[in-house]
Amino acid sequence: MKRTMMSLIGVAAGLAAVTGVAAVAAPGGGTGKAAGAGSRLPVQRSALLCPAPTSSEVGETTYTAFAPKGAAAGADTKKGTAELLPAGTVKDAGGSDDGKGGKAGKGGKAGSGGADAGGSRTVPPRDTKPVVPLPQAGTPVTATTDRPDAPALVGAADGTLAPGWTVQQTTAIAAGSGRGLLGLSCTAPDTTFWFPGVSTDTGRQDYVHLTNPDAVPAVVDLELHGKDGSLAGSAGEDITVPPHTTIPVLLSTLTTTPTTNASLHVIAREGRVGAAVQATDGKLGSDWLPAAADPSPSVVLPGIPKDATSVRLVAIAPGESDADLKVQLATPTGLITPAGLETLHLKSGMTTAVDLKDLTKGEAGSLVLTPADGGSKAPVAAALRVTRGKGTHQEMAFIPATRPVENRATAADNRAKGSTLSLVAPEKGKDARVKITASAGSAGGTPVSKTYTVRGGTALDVAPPVPQGLKGGYALTVEPEKGSGPVYAARMLAQPQGGVPAFTVQPLGDDRGSVVVPTAGQDLSVLTR
Repeated sequence: MKRTMMSLIGVAAGLAAVTGVAAVAAPGGGTGKAAGAGSRLPVQRSALLCPAPTSSEVGETTYTAFAPKGAAAGADTKKGTAELLPAGTVKDAGGSDDGKGGKAGKGGKAGSGGADAGGSRTVPPRDTKPVVPLPQAGTPVTATTDRPDAPALVGAADGTLAPGWTVQQTTAIAAGSGRGLLGLSCTAPDTTFWFPGVSTDTGRQDYVHLTNPDAVPAVVDLELHGKDGSLAGSAGEDITVPPHTTIPVLLSTLTTTPTTNASLHVIAREGRVGAAVQATDGKLGSDWLPAAADPSPSVVLPGIPKDATSVRLVAIAPGESDADLKVQLATPTGLITPAGLETLHLKSGMTTAVDLKDLTKGEAGSLVLTPADGGSKAPVAAALRVTRGKGTHQEMAFIPATRPVENRATAADNRAKGSTLSLVAPEKGKDARVKITASAGSAGGTPVSKTYTVRGGTALDVAPPVPQGLKGGYALTVEPEKGSGPVYAARMLAQPQGGVPAFTVQPLGDDRGSVVVPTAGQDLSVLTR
């Protein structure tokens, strides 16, 4: 008799570490795992996708890649690699070279090459040279391009570079309807995304960029929800995204009902994709709208600039139940209730928008939404559109609800001037103590660390530390200390363009650089005879 034993727990541990399936922190800051339930180990492989940055002839994009230094115990000891490669682009039958995918949906499926029945064709990338390959952890690498046809990027990191690998793309557009500063932390692929705050109105052009990192096609549905529910005439079903390819879809082509405030739900029924929305407003410039954190009964939207001239909240309760929310603004002195908005009622499946005007009144602030009755479990997705400036010199950015920083978060692209770090500890009585580290500069400089305390129920804006002797750009890492209360973070980068206060805000969710691997209660085994 031959007897072969294999520990199922060992297999589970290996799979978890390779795939990066992490225990995600709850809105209250806990991990949701029982004491002794497992060990936290670094991931061994990470995937990221960056959408095509712009089709503007006067735009310049900077890519910054970074991986934090100092892997935790149990990390893969091999040196590792981290790089991004250009993706192909699906274009319409006319071969439009503006980088926009036009209308998609039933009858408009993208093929894997050449022209298909829907009239689309897949164009291979012009280059195959890696973009911002990262040789080592601890020092960022940058690259720039001014190509109006710069492609989307897909890539992965492994070994010691996988935990916390972050890539930021920042685009400055000097003129035109899309002028301003656009920033986005490149995203990990997934199967579902929520984007409250999109628009199909005539004053906006919103494109959702769908990027497939895998070797098999992905099939995606796009659902739009307005103030009365699902938008009539939605045509975003059965969109096929070929392997290693990106598709930009103009949201206004998916519905016959122009809507100023809507929510987009991206669902990958087959495969997985990366998704981000590029919004362009004729008066307010342009920026990226990242996906909101997974719907939850309580959400935090960190980093409203203290000089915001208008703030608009867009939210949806995507579940089967309505949601009643308590609305509070975390300020440097405590939680306050905005005048006239003690509570907010969200009807199931319907998008609600509220103009909060100049909410912060010259102080740093973060919005905190919690169940009004304390016991509601109805999930909520939300985002803010924030505007700075006045008249013809206005610029907009978006702040989606984000995950708490459980172990570590990173902002990869910071300059000698213009960065503001926002921290919020939303729970009264639970102070957050946070270590902020400025990395070495991309062209020189010595790392610097500083620790901040954020009192429970308050928000704090700081000019982050800058590396000594900085040359080039640098990265910021945010790490709560042991015993810290829950903390949320965002980074604003401001780079004025003439009289326009151009800026962009990136929420800093936990980088999911580690996973909780279950500990065996007993040795389960498979017997082979």
